Amino acid sequence: MSSSRHPRALNVEQWVSSSTRLLVLVMALPLVDGVFVALILGGALETIAGIVQVGLLVFGGSAMVAVILAEMDESPREQAKIVSIVGVGLVAAAGIQAALAPTLETMLNIAIFERFAALVILSVAASTASSRVGEYLPGPAVIIALGLVASLSPSGISLTIQTDLELIARAMAAAGVGVAFALTLALSSPWLRNAVELDRFRFGSAVALGVLSLSIIGILPSEAPVALLVLAVTALLAFDPNRAQERDAVYHPDDIDITAAMSDGGQEAALETDGRSDPSEQTQAPDPEPEPEDQPRLPWL
Repeated sequence: MSSSRHPRALNVEQWVSSSTRLLVLVMALPLVDGVFVALILGGALETIAGIVQVGLLVFGGSAMVAVILAEMDESPREQAKIVSIVGVGLVAAAGIQAALAPTLETMLNIAIFERFAALVILSVAASTASSRVGEYLPGPAVIIALGLVASLSPSGISLTIQTDLELIARAMAAAGVGVAFALTLALSSPWLRNAVELDRFRFGSAVALGVLSLSIIGILPSEAPVALLVLAVTALLAFDPNRAQERDAVYHPDDIDITAAMSDGGQEAALETDGRSDPSEQTQAPDPEPEPEDQPRLPWL
């Protein structure tokens, strides 16, 4: 990606040819690589704060922010339409994965799998912070596969599909939080594009993901929204409205004071204001005709 250079988005950019498809892949990636399933089984959706954390950090992460603010060239209304269409499928897919999670839970030792779920989030955090570090770490899908093998408990396998409507609702709510965040970014993208420092937000999001992984394994209290607080501080530090105003002043020549330009720049300022670069193109006033010289009058005239 020539604009945002986000490591997570760069990994999937080679498979797509447009910013819309890139947005779809970035937002659906947690459903594809198993990160969302790991969070469900790890108990990350047990509280309202956990739902908001997962929605903002996983579905609405820094990669999604980078795609919307740095890659999408459509108008805010068109971006909101694209995000809405993507969001419908995203919420539905999150509900389907949550419906299958209780059946999968009967096959696993959850205490062991939670450790691997935390490792998955740490891997995502590391690859978000630095693409070079991510090259040396196994992908989320590999870690989840190892976690399934290590925590498999054949004695508890149940062949009946068990559905938990409350869990399904929580999973769909988490995806809905991410979609709502994306809609907010799309509608305000013309202003936020200049007001948000993407690299600063990316590093802060990586730290928040690391904090979320620590809360999954119990090192930090899961009921305290520490990762959400870290993300809020990150957003505050990455947001600079004065920076947006300064860039708007640079890139909007309609605000130039013509009178001041004329007084300061003289003829060159007048040429720039008139839109001409060649002084020869200026319309020159015709030279006044020379007055006839006084001729001696002949006597008979």
